[in-house]
Amino acid sequence: MFSQSIGMRTLCVFVFCVAFALLDAAAKERHCTFRVHAQANHQDTDAFSISARATSSGKEVAIQKLPWITEHDVMAFSPYPAKDGTFGALFQLDDHGRVVLDKLSVERRGGFLFVLINGRMITELQIDKRVSDGKIYVPSGLTAADVELMKKQWRLPRERKR
Repeated sequence: MFSQSIGMRTLCVFVFCVAFALLDAAAKERHCTFRVHAQANHQDTDAFSISARATSSGKEVAIQKLPWITEHDVMAFSPYPAKDGTFGALFQLDDHGRVVLDKLSVERRGGFLFVLINGRMITELQIDKRVSDGKIYVPSGLTAADVELMKKQWRLPRERKR
């Protein structure tokens, strides 16, 4: 009888912990993906790079499969309407993202970074100088739906931390 009581308590504690973990995961659900990939060498194998069409030139380019910066590195964003009817945004990165962007801008000067949002290539950015402020500027290409999803995930600069 006593061993059944301990087994039941253990089961209840386990179920409680699993439920709490699932609630925590649901609360941290991501609404928008934000990925920054670096330009890859055309000689890289398919294990390390993928081919994509550049937004500005229309040429086929090789980009690294693994992103350097993700939505986890974004703290805030500032959207604005662009001249072409889409939206642009300025993304403010956290400390980790700022350090990674700084490193990329030094080591890959002259190369390109590719910004993908919700699986779509939005823009390519040529690295022409060191970027140590932790800000990524996307001039246009975002839809109103993208901006609404971003509002659910990140704060605007004038809002307090979430």
